[in-house]
Amino acid sequence: MPEITPPNLNDAGLNVPTKFVRSRNALVARADFSDLFVDYYLHLSAQQMKPAPEHDAIFKRALAAFVLHAASRPRNELTAWTINFQAPLVNVFLTGDNETGAVTGRVFDENVKEGPDNLFYADLVRGRGEKRRSAVTFAGPDPLVAAERFYTQSEQRGARFFQLGEEEFALVTEHPDCDLAWFNALTGDAVRDLETTETVVPLEQRVFRWHCGCNQARMLEVLAPTMRQDPEELFGGDEKIEIRCPRCGARYAITREALEAHVGQKQ
Repeated sequence: MPEITPPNLNDAGLNVPTKFVRSRNALVARADFSDLFVDYYLHLSAQQMKPAPEHDAIFKRALAAFVLHAASRPRNELTAWTINFQAPLVNVFLTGDNETGAVTGRVFDENVKEGPDNLFYADLVRGRGEKRRSAVTFAGPDPLVAAERFYTQSEQRGARFFQLGEEEFALVTEHPDCDLAWFNALTGDAVRDLETTETVVPLEQRVFRWHCGCNQARMLEVLAPTMRQDPEELFGGDEKIEIRCPRCGARYAITREALEAHVGQKQ
């Protein structure tokens, strides 16, 4: 598969600090997502994508939860979440590379599989290891609840997500010997005041940027197998088709001539 386009490191990105609550044995990640949400909306505008307002609101909460989760994980992880909601019937996809801080995703509102339960899938690759998948069910339309359920069942530890402002979110995760009474009783107000009520030790700062890395070469590679098998079915008599990146929804125009040349080079 061709190389992805790397993120622009000159982009300031979103700074997400993590801190440890020493006397409670819990980790806190907290950030205002205003700038990242702006980048997400600029992407939607550039690609002429207009998710329904209800779907958009779900995606933004899922994006915040995903980034806070990534900020609290090792740097050598590639992570993807696929969250299937039954009401509304929509899928949310998110993926990120902790080494580069690149995060992206999209809403899928067509051909969404119906089922008895909401489903949360988490795919993880650490370093050069094999991919590991977790799947859990959850109730309701809130991705923060879905992520908490994932932590409880798959991570085998507690996580609490809080919306502290219009676009500010926090994640508190349980660590060994955590004060569970304190952890379970946490409120948004308590999380806002942690710096003054608890001994909080800074750990590190992570930078995240809205970035997929897709490019024309990768889209050609995606279409190559179908081109080899049935080019007429793929193009249907047209000289050009449009494909959207399955990760971020970016649009690419692929000509038959370019795809034929790409396939010919691979033979």
